[in-house]
Amino acid sequence: MEQPPLIIHDGARHPVVVAANAAAQNAGIRRGQQVSVALALAPDVRLHERDREAEADALAEIATLALAFTPQASLAPPAAIVAEVGASARLFGGVPRLLEHLAQQVQARGYHVRSTIAPTPTAAWLLACAGVAAPAAGATRPTAPVITTAVTTIAVTTLAQLPAALDALPLALLDLDANALATLNAAGVTTLGAARRLPRAALARRVGTVLVDVLDRAFGVASDPREPYRPPPRFERRLPLPATVETVDALGFAVNRLLHDLSGWLAARGLGAMRLTLTLVHERHLRERGLAPTSVAFAFGAPARAPAHLNAVLRERLARIELPAAVDTLVLVSDETAPLAGRSLGLLPDDVRSPESASDAAAVPLVERLRSRLSDDAVVVLETCAEHRPEYAMRMIGAASIAPARAPVSDAPVPPRPLWLLDAMRPLRADIEAKPWVLRDGPERIESGWWDGRDLRRDYFVAESPHGETVWIYRDHRYGTDDGEWFMHGLFA
Repeated sequence: MEQPPLIIHDGARHPVVVAANAAAQNAGIRRGQQVSVALALAPDVRLHERDREAEADALAEIATLALAFTPQASLAPPAAIVAEVGASARLFGGVPRLLEHLAQQVQARGYHVRSTIAPTPTAAWLLACAGVAAPAAGATRPTAPVITTAVTTIAVTTLAQLPAALDALPLALLDLDANALATLNAAGVTTLGAARRLPRAALARRVGTVLVDVLDRAFGVASDPREPYRPPPRFERRLPLPATVETVDALGFAVNRLLHDLSGWLAARGLGAMRLTLTLVHERHLRERGLAPTSVAFAFGAPARAPAHLNAVLRERLARIELPAAVDTLVLVSDETAPLAGRSLGLLPDDVRSPESASDAAAVPLVERLRSRLSDDAVVVLETCAEHRPEYAMRMIGAASIAPARAPVSDAPVPPRPLWLLDAMRPLRADIEAKPWVLRDGPERIESGWWDGRDLRRDYFVAESPHGETVWIYRDHRYGTDDGEWFMHGLFA
């Protein structure tokens, strides 16, 4: 289906076209035109005002995603990310494969990617803005988010190669003052190479030091430090929907988009999600009448960040929600996170995984699916306690109270324990004497509980019953006798 003409304008008093889709360009609409001219060329064109805040959020989203591939990424507003990828190239099988993985992740979120390699960040940014090849003299900087990279291994690999790569690029790519640019154009200086060959002192006097500084950073004459991007300490992402949604099933695509953004943020910070809240914001006129948003809170038994895992749990929870009204916006917030241990890659050179597949398994644990489907109160689990008495060594807790697995307090070997403990010990009485029982392991003395009135003193054995069962039996010495009564306490599988 052919898309109608659409343009983005700057929202000024006399608005100017900032971007146009293919249909609008086919109608003759170009960037920099007055919106009135665009309307004359295509009366049915759709108008949208530029949202700079959304652009900044998109750039931050891509930078967060890039941190899963490199430890050093910086924002280059309005439309680029500069990243040093040399240090992590071997982890992904080389720079080309790293850029391929990164581009796939960015494109999956709906952004166009243009990747370039250069020895300096400014040179990489300029080559990306120019589309790598030498552009026409009227080329300008892009406004849609792109990815640029700076590394010293491939493509333009040395500073000596930079003049040949950059000299033909137009000065219009730089963020220069309009008067300075006009002065240079009037003198016939329209490219970086032409400006670079002018006397530096005279160039600085006529157009200022900005151009000289940019040229020095681009060609490696001066250092080009960049402030590293750091993701925010708490994830909160708002996603307006293109149209109102009246059923939970129709939210699937938007929810999946938010969860992929969350996964990238978690990977950049080395964390896993423990508790999240998804807020479904209803239509504006209903909000103005006092209708509160619908909030869906859910928790995980262990830190998780794989999108498939997160999506499966949330999908089960959303299936139980009945929307009171149509939804026009989704908001996802991380309420609690915890460190998520990494995993080592294989030794074979082809065993290179994406950050998502290396984070945690995509399979959803049974407990979490049951909690999402049945509610937290409907699912309970057994938790071990620091208690020597077997009947008090476990307790039943709600699944929502499950904490991440902790390392055992002691590495000492644990004596054999049966899988199934009887609700009530079964006296063996004369059976232990009348029929042949074989004691396989033991005794294990358990003596505890004198302080709470539930004291015990037992000798436990792993035994084989006359019927061939492997059971756990003990002799009760609570009353100080050495010939106490025998009881069966559990059965081994």
